[in-house]
Amino acid sequence: MARQNYATLQAKINKEIEKLQKQAQALQSKSRKPVISTIIRQMKEYSITPEEITAAFGKPVRTEKPAVKTKTIKAAGPKKTVPPKYRHPESGASWTGRGKPPVWIIEAEKNGQLRQQFLI
Repeated sequence: MARQNYATLQAKINKEIEKLQKQAQALQSKSRKPVISTIIRQMKEYSITPEEITAAFGKPVRTEKPAVKTKTIKAAGPKKTVPPKYRHPESGASWTGRGKPPVWIIEAEKNGQLRQQFLI
């Protein structure tokens, strides 16, 4: 009994699949008609023959993108050492004046000293 139900259900599903496939084909042909008419109209406008289309259709289609200019990055040369600009008189620690100031400069400025006092 269950086998018969399965077979009838399978047949019903197959009929539905065929029906939907026919609908899909009809929809596709319906949507293609305006495209084809546009192509034909443009062929007439530019005097393009079907033979030219056939010949062009046989050629490989170029899908490459236009060349984009890219920036070339020069290799960085050896880094130059920067001479120190500031020196702590007691510890002898130095700082170039670039980047984040060292703790001893920050502490000195908090105590009211000027950065220019530590210039070399």
